[in-house]
Amino acid sequence: MKADKASKTAQYMALFRAIETARPQGSSLFKDPYAIRFLDRTLRLVAALSSLPVGRNLIPRLVEKEAPGALASGVARTKYIDDLLEKSVRAGARQVVILGAGFDMRAFRCDFLKSSAVIEIDHPDTSRFKLRRLTREKDMPRDRVFYCEADFNKQSLEEIGAASMIDYKAPTAVLWEGVTGYLTSDAVDATLKWSENFSRVDLIFTYLDKRVLDHPEEFFGSQRTIRYLKENEEQWTFGFALEELPSYLERYGLTLVAEAGAADYRARYMADRPGLPGYGFHRVAWARR
Repeated sequence: MKADKASKTAQYMALFRAIETARPQGSSLFKDPYAIRFLDRTLRLVAALSSLPVGRNLIPRLVEKEAPGALASGVARTKYIDDLLEKSVRAGARQVVILGAGFDMRAFRCDFLKSSAVIEIDHPDTSRFKLRRLTREKDMPRDRVFYCEADFNKQSLEEIGAASMIDYKAPTAVLWEGVTGYLTSDAVDATLKWSENFSRVDLIFTYLDKRVLDHPEEFFGSQRTIRYLKENEEQWTFGFALEELPSYLERYGLTLVAEAGAADYRARYMADRPGLPGYGFHRVAWARR
């Protein structure tokens, strides 16, 4: 991420949520009325145009041309993670910790979180940008949503946890979306080790198919994405092979509960939108201890 700037990747994910929100009632997978607030002027115009009849089909096609596979994968992934998180909360999780929160607004938009404590942890630049955009929100749930600024490259998760009001004794869902692909293997190991502090935890995280790191040409949309990341001083550094994931998680006392790739959750939620292909290198896992 470029120094002193909020994550551009987080802003594009907010754009995808805003475009989905603009779909007619009953045809959208979710509603995120806050997403548009994190967009710059150009992207806000794009989101606004998508709400008009003429832009409803045009804007997704233009986005698809600019970033092949990103929109469908991002929207379907958001819905899939919403559903996994709701299952975790229904199963007893009383606290949600979001690592690398970006412009995630689940604490506001998901009714099933209205009784849960939510702790968002993110880089200071992104966290401050987010809070500035939300200062006018009169209905911010300040009594149960807490924001912690942290530089994962300079602080350990133990230090971050001590400063962020995390209750390690409470049944917890840890959401780790869009982060692992940018970390070192040591950093991923350290996060899994840190999760052992919780007496009961569900870890919901995204990861890259390991093959895309060495053979991006095998995956639709990956080479365009890699060029975009390079322009924004971001780079993929880590992935898992699916067959290795269960044994890796077991090293930290975690059992794989569910796992799906982008093709799986696109087929589940977006079968009625065949004109929008998606990535094949993004995956989501849910592990429990």
